[in-house]
Amino acid sequence: MLSTLLKKANEKMEKSQHILEVEFRKIRTARANPALVENIQITYYGNSLPLKQIASIGIPEPRMIVIQPWDKNSVSEIEKALLKSDLGITPKNEGGIIRLLLPPLSKERREELKKMVSRLAEQTKVSIRNIRREFMDDLKKLLKEGEKGEDEVKQEERELQKLTDQHIKNIDKLLERKVKEIMEV
Repeated sequence: MLSTLLKKANEKMEKSQHILEVEFRKIRTARANPALVENIQITYYGNSLPLKQIASIGIPEPRMIVIQPWDKNSVSEIEKALLKSDLGITPKNEGGIIRLLLPPLSKERREELKKMVSRLAEQTKVSIRNIRREFMDDLKKLLKEGEKGEDEVKQEERELQKLTDQHIKNIDKLLERKVKEIMEV
């Protein structure tokens, strides 16, 4: 059974891992993914909204994203926002629908993306290790204050290390899967 301290540490580590998963979804691979465009900000009647709130986003083919705005008047604003974004893809306006054709990634770009996801994974690992350090300090503080015995603290430190190792292993698996996705031709 996990103590409340270990539960909190686990929650923080899971949040860090979840943030990495979200970031990985935003990174373009050889396949189209709605996460590439869904959070692009669109100026819609004076408000700035994410694309997913004003249009449906579909993937009819592995290298195509289709954006269908609910309000046909917003097509030009969506097109402008897509051109300004760092996607590097020119949208094709077909009346009420916008199509994005993803070109195949060059070898150089694949290597850049591989380095980028590796860097993100490493930053997340550092974050998890910092969480471990923070909670180890809390355990030592509880021992010093006499709220927990030495054996209990040692046991919780071992459990905290197991949690940390498990989350690091999960990050390595996520990284391996993303690199495989990126390097896929």
